[in-house]
Amino acid sequence: MGAKVFDRGWEGVRAFLLGLPRAKKRMIQVLADVMLVWLAMGLAFVVRLGVEEAFGLLSDHFWLFVCAPVVSIPVFIRMGMYRAVMRYFGNDALITIFKAVTLSALILGLIVYWSANHQYLVPRSIIFNYWWWSLVLVGGLRLAMRQYFLGDWFATAQHIPFGNRDDGALRVAVYGAGAAGNQLVAALRMGKVMRPVAFIDDDNDISDRVIAGLLVYKPEQIQKLIDETGAQELLLAVPSVSRARRREILGLLEGYPLHVRSVPGVMDLASGRVKVDDLQEVDIADLLGRDTVPAQADLLEHCVKGRVVMVTGAGGSIGSELCRQILALQPSTLLLLEHSEFNLYSILCELEVTTSRESLTTRILPILGSVRNPAQLLDVMNTWRVETVYHAAAYKHVPMVEHNVAEGVLNNVMGTLNTAQAALQAGVANFVLISTDKAVRPTNVMGSTKRLAEMVLQALSREPAPVLFNDANHVSQVNRTRFTMVRFGNVLGSSGSVIPLFHQQIKAGGPLTVTHPKITRYFMTIPEAAQLVIQAGSMGQGGDVFVLDMGEPVRIVELAEKMIHLSGLSVRSDTTPHGDIAIEFTGLRPGEKLYEELLIGDNVVSTRHPMIMSAQEDYLGWEQLKEHLGVLLKAIDQDDYVSIRQQLRKLVSGYSPDGEIVDWIYQQRRQDP
Repeated sequence: MGAKVFDRGWEGVRAFLLGLPRAKKRMIQVLADVMLVWLAMGLAFVVRLGVEEAFGLLSDHFWLFVCAPVVSIPVFIRMGMYRAVMRYFGNDALITIFKAVTLSALILGLIVYWSANHQYLVPRSIIFNYWWWSLVLVGGLRLAMRQYFLGDWFATAQHIPFGNRDDGALRVAVYGAGAAGNQLVAALRMGKVMRPVAFIDDDNDISDRVIAGLLVYKPEQIQKLIDETGAQELLLAVPSVSRARRREILGLLEGYPLHVRSVPGVMDLASGRVKVDDLQEVDIADLLGRDTVPAQADLLEHCVKGRVVMVTGAGGSIGSELCRQILALQPSTLLLLEHSEFNLYSILCELEVTTSRESLTTRILPILGSVRNPAQLLDVMNTWRVETVYHAAAYKHVPMVEHNVAEGVLNNVMGTLNTAQAALQAGVANFVLISTDKAVRPTNVMGSTKRLAEMVLQALSREPAPVLFNDANHVSQVNRTRFTMVRFGNVLGSSGSVIPLFHQQIKAGGPLTVTHPKITRYFMTIPEAAQLVIQAGSMGQGGDVFVLDMGEPVRIVELAEKMIHLSGLSVRSDTTPHGDIAIEFTGLRPGEKLYEELLIGDNVVSTRHPMIMSAQEDYLGWEQLKEHLGVLLKAIDQDDYVSIRQQLRKLVSGYSPDGEIVDWIYQQRRQDP
């Protein structure tokens, strides 16, 4: 067995030692410490008396060599030195060694003092020498063994030329030499998949210094860093800086062949969603450079805290984030309405874990259903006495709705109408519609249906006692519901968003597909959008159209280029034919616009929240709108897509479709003889 172990070299010895039972490992440690204590005592004599005289007196002081381990080993055991795991030996263990060695040396010093009448006197400096030699030997051996068991003797010496051996691990530089950066380096050294080779930091006071064994470079020395260390990736370890500063850093890094990834932020770590050594692709929100405006607690809680809240489309991108943030505000009951069983199951499991972890008292009720079912909606709202509804259920993919016109109208318009009328009948206090910037002067069916959904709520909110649509009895309903709408642009990372598509295309080697070189879009993160929706829903008197400040529009082709660069790759084009990934322009899809807008007119006023504006826009009266909705439904029943388009153009201000009708049923029927 022993021969086989040593035949495998140092790796075999390490594996053999690591595989020993814990009791045997501790016995080896104890025996090693006995030998080190003896060596420390011998060297203490040598330092004090010289080699020849020390060896001449060792026999006269043999009793000290007996006392030293008898005193030290029990102290070491009591202080827990043999409970530490060598591979994860850290600063706390070093402090324990210092305390244990110091205490054992003091006890030995007292024994020497009490034995002062011994015929052979012990020089007082011997105890001091024994103390520091014990620290060096006992602590030094443990540090050496830690490096040995980690299999990396030069892990903390990358700046030393002979320490830069090639072990096949991915070489990474860390941007940020603070606490997060040092924790990341320690975690990477444990994992061995990546080898940290350098720090980059903005602080000029620590440039060209060595931290955790790594040389610190200035940001302007990145090319020098790459040349000297062979770094292939760069990890951002600056979780506390502002988005504007992160955007500056990412802009600086774009010109270098480094794949950039990020250490998660403090809130993600505190919530338990990620760990320090979890690395993420660069958050595209950082490229926007806009810092999130802090939420106003009273606006967040006004329609949610302690209330019965219902979210339609609860399993979608926006709906699921609304559910997460609403749960954190502790409603008494949260109803999740979703027509997709899988999406409903996914968000339910996530919310239940959060509820259990944070000991929340909110009751969560998953409801499989559709906004196309008005009877179910009314039954749910009446049964649980819903007080606030966030209506996020909608079809939002522009080309998909363009090819399925009837379903788009029935889901987006009639689904909103059904939900709003159920809320009105059930006496729901607050109703918030999640709308889109595509509702402004739309060129597509999706945008026109979302604008028509807004108009339904605007019309209902102005009626103190409306007669509901298709009510054969013509009974007026007392309106106690405050209807509001929140309009915003694209959200990063949502289903159907361009960002996940670009990530997939980069992993596949490209090309990245962009519809048009001049196409622009407004972007906002999903959590930020959901938070602003909740706050906007707490404002207004009814019938308000709230518009979120989306910042500056972003050119999609520039976004694609940035994502390629920050993946450590280059763009292939006519000017750079040897680049890694090409960008292809596929042409605008049916109903797609080059530019999106947030306002139909210029009549906009500010609100108490700096990122929420209120738009005053025209609408039809309820009775007139009902007549048009009846005509629209009749056209759908008859599969008359020309009439559907005519009705949408008549109802929605600015709706100007830019092409032929591309609905699949309509096109197929035109082809049939």
